[in-house]
Amino acid sequence: MSEKFSATLRIGDLNDFIAPAQGCVVSLKNESTRLVKSERLGKEVVASKPSVQSEAVKISLKDCLACSGCVTSAETVMLEEQSTDEFLSNINKGKTVVVSLSPQSRTSLAVHFNISPLQAFRKLSTFFKLLGVKAIFDTSCSRDITLIESCNEFVERYKQSQSAGGKESNSCIPMISSACPGWICYAEKTLGSYILPFISSVKSPQQIIGAVLKNFVYQKLDIRPEEIYHVTVMPCYDKKLEASRDDFKFNVDGDGEEIKEVDSVLTTREILELIQSKAIDFKALEESSLDKLLTNIDDEEHLYGVPGSSGGYAETVFRFAAKILFGREVDNPLKFNIIKNSDFQEVSLEVEGKTILKFALCYGFRNLQNVVRKIKMGKCDYHFLEIMACPSGCLNGGGQIKPNPGQSGKELIQMLEKAHMENVLVANPSENPIIKRLYEEWLGYPGSEKAKRYLHTEYHPIVKSITSQLQNW
Repeated sequence: MSEKFSATLRIGDLNDFIAPAQGCVVSLKNESTRLVKSERLGKEVVASKPSVQSEAVKISLKDCLACSGCVTSAETVMLEEQSTDEFLSNINKGKTVVVSLSPQSRTSLAVHFNISPLQAFRKLSTFFKLLGVKAIFDTSCSRDITLIESCNEFVERYKQSQSAGGKESNSCIPMISSACPGWICYAEKTLGSYILPFISSVKSPQQIIGAVLKNFVYQKLDIRPEEIYHVTVMPCYDKKLEASRDDFKFNVDGDGEEIKEVDSVLTTREILELIQSKAIDFKALEESSLDKLLTNIDDEEHLYGVPGSSGGYAETVFRFAAKILFGREVDNPLKFNIIKNSDFQEVSLEVEGKTILKFALCYGFRNLQNVVRKIKMGKCDYHFLEIMACPSGCLNGGGQIKPNPGQSGKELIQMLEKAHMENVLVANPSENPIIKRLYEEWLGYPGSEKAKRYLHTEYHPIVKSITSQLQNW
């Protein structure tokens, strides 16, 4: 790899847009200020100091800041166990392979092939089943669970913040969404304990569909959870890091080998490359019926879900909180006001001239840095923050299909946003019949002990293991 590491660890080095030219922001500069080059060997980056006889410094994925640099760029991130080769290998080994498809990925493929997201979903089902995949599910379904749990968690936090005259508010409000692994990685490794208590404990849709599949739905597939090889298709390379977290592994029945909720993550672009490598005429493929066990499709064959290209967290929680806490029904559409730039927007609920709820969308590292500073200073007046590391949110993830020659990134995003919303019926997550059955048959109710066991997690301050090694140079 020809990229050089930047001289210092600072936010100013970050580029919001994921690109292979962005250097790693972890400092590997020696006393003589010579920069260090790196190369990827298997699962780790090995950095060595030129012309100096010393032991190589190893930078593992746990040292990565998910900053859109070396580990998240298309040319260098490819975890050995999370590649298309490994995906095909597990199919050939006779594993029961299940694929969960994100709505952002199907939209990206749909726009690329100039078809509707539903057509893309159906054709992908045909493609995957031709390869030997057993079932293809929809993370819009698990996102509805994420939203329901997030709504419940916010109401609990808000009530707690109002108790004892609001003295406890600093420990729980604002609540920050936790679905973006780039944001989580950054928070754990650079912000530490002062910001982590504000982050929602609800798992991302990727991890929730893995938990649902391997802890409950496997019974309906008539197969043991450890025999399932679960692959998600995501718009973001950081989802590979998320799936690798130790927090998202568990023992079946309390003993035996730990298994992952998600065994592998493939990006949208990797799926496109797989289609191309098979010399498949994707547009000519037949459209298979969808697996309705965990897929948001109604009886009229319409996809349904929530508005918002990144999951609709702020909008869904805002409506729920307004109704449950204040008895206010919020009319459609919910209007967000742009603050400074289109990646920072806010919405408020006012009663008799007083703001009682204030939510914000905060996308991109530049915006989230400003919000984090306000939280640290105790000057943040938001109750909820939907934070995403990528500008324009998940539709603009680093693993999405790039613009065509002559097409700007802005033009592509506009096409993606239009296709994403025009082809999905807006539906209340709490009315999702699939999710209702999951609560009735397994979880009980939102926020139950079982829900907290399977659908929630914890985040931890992480001290980068590389630090002590570098100090000895």
